[in-house]
Amino acid sequence: MKHEIEFASHPANLALVRNVVRDFVRESGLSEKQAELVVLGVDEACTNIIRHVYKHEVTHLMSLNCERFDGGVRFRVRDFGPQSEQEMTGRPLDVVRPGGLGLHLIRNAFDHVDYVPQATGTEVVLTKNFPAEFNAPARS
Repeated sequence: MKHEIEFASHPANLALVRNVVRDFVRESGLSEKQAELVVLGVDEACTNIIRHVYKHEVTHLMSLNCERFDGGVRFRVRDFGPQSEQEMTGRPLDVVRPGGLGLHLIRNAFDHVDYVPQATGTEVVLTKNFPAEFNAPARS
C-alpha cells in the first residue's frame, strides 16, 4: 500500500503531514505510542527541511511518500533544495540547551534513517520495522 502527497514548505502544512502519517500507520498494528513516535519522526524530518534546507521560505516543494510492506512501513521525505555538505548528526545529549534533538528523535522513531542525494535535493528514507510477532505466520 502506498500514499503520496506534495506540499509547500509552509509550517502550516505540517498538520496535514501529521494527519496523513497518523492515518497511514493507524491500520499498521503499531501500538499507539509507536505510531505517535513515527508521526513525530516524520514531522521532525519535514521541519528540518523547512528550517535547514529552505531557510523558512514557505513556497518550496516537498513530497512525502508512505509505503507499507510486509515487514514494516517506510516514509520518503523529499526536498528539492541545495544538498548539505555536512554530516547529519544531532548535538551531544549531555549538552543542555534548546534545540538540536530532532535527529535523535528521528533515529529513535525509526530502525533505518538514510539520506539519499538526488539530482536536485535529498530524499530522507525513514523505515520502521514491525516487531517480530507481526511477521510470524498465522497459526491454526
